[in-house]
Amino acid sequence: MNDNVFHNTISLLEDRFFGIHLQWFAAEDEGRTEDPTERKIRKAREEGKVAKSSDITSALVMIFGLIAIIVLSGSIVRITTDMLKFFISLSTASVQNSNTAIMAVGHYLLRLIIPIMLVCFTAAFLGNVVQVGFLFSTKPIMMDFNKIAPNFAKWAQKSFFSPEALFNLFKSIAKITIISVLAYLNIKNEIPRLTNAIKLTPFRAATLVGGIAVRLMLETAIFMLVLALPDYFFQRRQHRESLKMSKHEIKEEFKETEGNPLIKSRLRQRMQELLASSMVRVVPEADVVITNPTHYAIALQWESQRMHAPQVTAKGLDNMALRIKEIAKQADVPTVENRPLARALYENVELGDEIPEDYWDIVSVVLAEIYRLNGRIMQEVG
Repeated sequence: MNDNVFHNTISLLEDRFFGIHLQWFAAEDEGRTEDPTERKIRKAREEGKVAKSSDITSALVMIFGLIAIIVLSGSIVRITTDMLKFFISLSTASVQNSNTAIMAVGHYLLRLIIPIMLVCFTAAFLGNVVQVGFLFSTKPIMMDFNKIAPNFAKWAQKSFFSPEALFNLFKSIAKITIISVLAYLNIKNEIPRLTNAIKLTPFRAATLVGGIAVRLMLETAIFMLVLALPDYFFQRRQHRESLKMSKHEIKEEFKETEGNPLIKSRLRQRMQELLASSMVRVVPEADVVITNPTHYAIALQWESQRMHAPQVTAKGLDNMALRIKEIAKQADVPTVENRPLARALYENVELGDEIPEDYWDIVSVVLAEIYRLNGRIMQEVG
């Protein structure tokens, strides 16, 4: 649409609607351009905000309810006949008991509706489980005073000026069209039988009309279920759109989950200070320091009596590596240059952990050479 035509149309609508500016209905969520994080999706689910189509549930309830009526039709007719006989006999009795009549009504109605209600309840439950899984939340039914005095502008925008409103309009038109076409075809095909229904007994005439009605409703329910599938995918898309976040929200969530970057930086600095102070104690006790030689330094200690394999007692990168090498030099701890081994140990082994079995052979060779030079007997690693 041409921009000028669009703005002219907006101006005309503003004048038409009692002077209400349509800018009042502008989205409050402008700037929400980022996909929702897993944390926000999980939090929305915990609050009962999930993507689902009520049409799928309604169609399943209708289908299984009609199937239950068809399957139980014999029982329904029998119970209804018994009920009519009972009330006819009650009406001809000399003494009428109102309590008996009321209890009889409840008894017969429960026998008629409970089986169908159970089937419909099960269908509704399964319809929701299939869409959103097992989910129980009291959040949607809790009192919310904002819903008592809703935001009229936001409500009007969602109800009349949104893709969801347009989709619901076309969906309603499609439903009416489908029901009308099915009703026309079913009745048209049965016109000869319906015109001859006057010659049938009341029971057979009712059976004929009831069969047509049930078939029409069952066909309608099936078509409604098919029509509900696009609605489900539309609702999923709308749900994800409603959860979109602004860049500021993502930053705030990151701060909540990962911690404030400034605080993390201070904690990291404090950790480095603690490591630096502990290195003065642990590095002199090491058997060897493996270096890159510039960027990495890893101190290894091996005590066969209490260790299964050599242990990383200190490691550092860049300035920390230089500090480890300085302490090792002052304590006369041997330093061995092995770039691949230094990098691998730094990336794959945490402080205080024993080295993995993959490095036993090469480390044992290094330690054996160190012990040989020091005149110390090498014991088998591992």
